[in-house]
Amino acid sequence: MPETLHPKTAYLLVMLGIFALPWLVWRLARTEDIAPLVVVQIVAGILLGPGIAGALFPALHAQLFQPAVVANLNGLAWWAVIIFLWLAGIELDLKSAWAGRRETAITAGFALATPLLVGAVAAWGLLQWMPGLLGPKASELQFIAALGMGAAVTALPILMLLMEKLGILRTPLGQRVLRYSSLDDIAIWVVLALILVDTDRLLHQVLFLAGFGLLAPLVRRGLRGVGELDRWALGLMWLLACALASDAAGLHFMVGAFLAGVIIDRQWFVEERFDLVRNTVLVFMMPVFFLSTGLRTEWGVGGAAVLVAAAVMLAASVAGKRLGVAIAGRLLGWAPGEAHLIGWLLQTKGLIEIVFATILLDKGVISADAFTALLLMAVASTMLTIPMLRRRLGRQGVPEALREA
Repeated sequence: MPETLHPKTAYLLVMLGIFALPWLVWRLARTEDIAPLVVVQIVAGILLGPGIAGALFPALHAQLFQPAVVANLNGLAWWAVIIFLWLAGIELDLKSAWAGRRETAITAGFALATPLLVGAVAAWGLLQWMPGLLGPKASELQFIAALGMGAAVTALPILMLLMEKLGILRTPLGQRVLRYSSLDDIAIWVVLALILVDTDRLLHQVLFLAGFGLLAPLVRRGLRGVGELDRWALGLMWLLACALASDAAGLHFMVGAFLAGVIIDRQWFVEERFDLVRNTVLVFMMPVFFLSTGLRTEWGVGGAAVLVAAAVMLAASVAGKRLGVAIAGRLLGWAPGEAHLIGWLLQTKGLIEIVFATILLDKGVISADAFTALLLMAVASTMLTIPMLRRRLGRQGVPEALREA
């Protein structure tokens, strides 16, 4: 290898690695039943970060991940995650959630509140043991609330992929799970906005939310009145305006990106085209975000301690989510096995947890070590879903009675 790689050469080598290595592992090791390709890509991003690849091959890592290369990767990663969150916001079906509001509110409420409380207790305990998890700009209460909400996150886009694999996405059961997840997603972003409130910039944040509330009906009316191709173009302009305004107001640009999608109806787009756009973003762009995220992982308090923190938060997340759904199922009189299935589905963390943790790290609420722990929790949570469901249901998949429940 030359003494100093040209930044363009290093960039292309890195891009080749982040697309080729995860795909080869996923295809050759046949990991689909444990880890879908997107999960393998997340793991690859962590392995290529400074904590692992950087520690094992410091000279090579420095050659490849030059400042210019990292800057270009970050720019592409920002654009990828902005579009991803916009699409995730559009995916929310608030009309369906409102139609079944009693059941949805009870289930989503317990599925959110229970893991939040369990996760907050776990976060408090971890903070007593590892104070280095606290971010430089956060109070202890902010940190505990943030990790508690991290335990309550459900990843709607990955959840859809997993349910599609199980053959229940378009069934009544699958649509119910999407309603629960949609309501929780809204609540999670509201709580995140409260966690990020900056008293020095509170007026700016209030003005942003007020302006968003005033413009949203006008944007909806405008988008409804144009053709689909124009909706894509105008929707992207609205997305960028919201991301820019929310970032200028002191909220993270990802908050604005998600809100920009929430006010747009999924039914305004042809289903096949929308699915193609979403899958294109996941396949062609999000791997760069995973690598960019992996480059921010650190093991400053020691690898074992970070792993313990990840394990504690994973246990709190899974136990809290399943307990909350079980309580809802008992109150609503669900069929046997229904709460088990829904509980495991809703505990899937995936990409939204990574986005959530990235925002917390950027805003100084959590440290790099806490970010690494949440990243590992997101990976483990997503990898557990299909094996645990198949262990209970068998290789035949979901029984017809539960599909139609």
